[in-house]
Amino acid sequence: MAVQEARQGTEAPRGAGAHDGGCTCGDCPHGARAGHRRAEAEFLLQRDGFAAGHGLPAAVAHSVSASRQWVSEELTQSAELVAERGRAEGEAWLTRLWLRTAATVWAAVVALLVVQALTAVGAGWSDARTAGLLAALVVAGALTTASWFHRARGGALAPVIGEDNRLSTSRAVAAAWVLLVAYAVLVLVGRLAAASGHAERDALLSGLDLSRGAGVVTVLAVVCGIAVVCGIAVLVRRVVGVRVLAQRLQKVRASRPRAADLLTDDAGRGTFADIQYVVIGAVALVFAAVRLARRPDQLPDLPWGLAVVVLVSAATYLAGKYAEGGRPVILSVVRAREAGDLDAPIRTGDDIEIRGAGFVPPGAQTADRLSRMVVRIGPVHVHVPLVPVTGGFSNPTDAVLTVPVPADVEPGRVDVQVVTAAGAETNRYAIDVTD
Repeated sequence: MAVQEARQGTEAPRGAGAHDGGCTCGDCPHGARAGHRRAEAEFLLQRDGFAAGHGLPAAVAHSVSASRQWVSEELTQSAELVAERGRAEGEAWLTRLWLRTAATVWAAVVALLVVQALTAVGAGWSDARTAGLLAALVVAGALTTASWFHRARGGALAPVIGEDNRLSTSRAVAAAWVLLVAYAVLVLVGRLAAASGHAERDALLSGLDLSRGAGVVTVLAVVCGIAVVCGIAVLVRRVVGVRVLAQRLQKVRASRPRAADLLTDDAGRGTFADIQYVVIGAVALVFAAVRLARRPDQLPDLPWGLAVVVLVSAATYLAGKYAEGGRPVILSVVRAREAGDLDAPIRTGDDIEIRGAGFVPPGAQTADRLSRMVVRIGPVHVHVPLVPVTGGFSNPTDAVLTVPVPADVEPGRVDVQVVTAAGAETNRYAIDVTD
């Protein structure tokens, strides 16, 4: 489909669309989205064309190394354009997201009003319903105001977007519990303000006792602590930073946050630790919300059994975060040999095949990220060439890289080291280069 769009785009006259890339409508999201889609489609068409052997100029077609280098440079330039258009689309998407978050918040308030009206039929309207509706209005107003001040960063979702521009699972779960507890306290405040007798006020105040809400308070403390340990404020921000600096964890920035980030790793693969944490946290939240609806005169009474389940889930999530990642490593370096070549030592001009693991960080599978990989051979920095195949690239991969040994490398024993797109460096591996 993308290739067909590119072919149609090359046949259509420039400026034919009302919202092409580079649209002059200010921060028009349609222009950013259309520009990114067109650039990506043109890149895919170009990549598949090169993979089929089309488009090579006659000046480089006679040399395998020259044609490979020329193709890699052309694809790198196209990939940089795609990445630039993708960043523009991500910024435009975040800018208009605040309206969606605000609309979602107020839709939840309307839904609460409808539910309260339906459940009041026969039972009658009560002070608890009024307090619940007023508390929802206060929370919605606060979130809308925060959305306005953070409209360039996703509105109400800004606090749960991590430094890598992805939705943080730990922050999202913690934010949900904070909102529920804040709403519950506001409900009690509303009921306390409407209470007329001392006995009723004393009963409402006793609803804030620790013995009444020990379970939910414990869960709130743990999930917020886990959120801190996994990247919000102090400890896990520090832990993640230390692991990145120690090159035991590779992080690359995403073009924009996605809802799937809550359940997946940086590469977009579903992870058990994240999924179980979100699912169990959501179930416990629903239970606490139902308990609040049934007993609006106290903090949600979360049973200790369910609270322990949440704690175990949080511990599993934390263990998963500590276990993820790893430093890239070179296991071996051999001379790349094509069919029919004679066995020989490594000489300048030869291709070498670097075998190892972790060369492509999670989330760095795009061409613009792959083109940033560098191999140091002695004092010479060699950019890893992009070798296209239909549907992707055969070089580089996460386990194997192929690069030429440049003529600037002096014969003798030299060290080989890979620098990934995330900036992590592998171990040094010594090879012998002969005359």
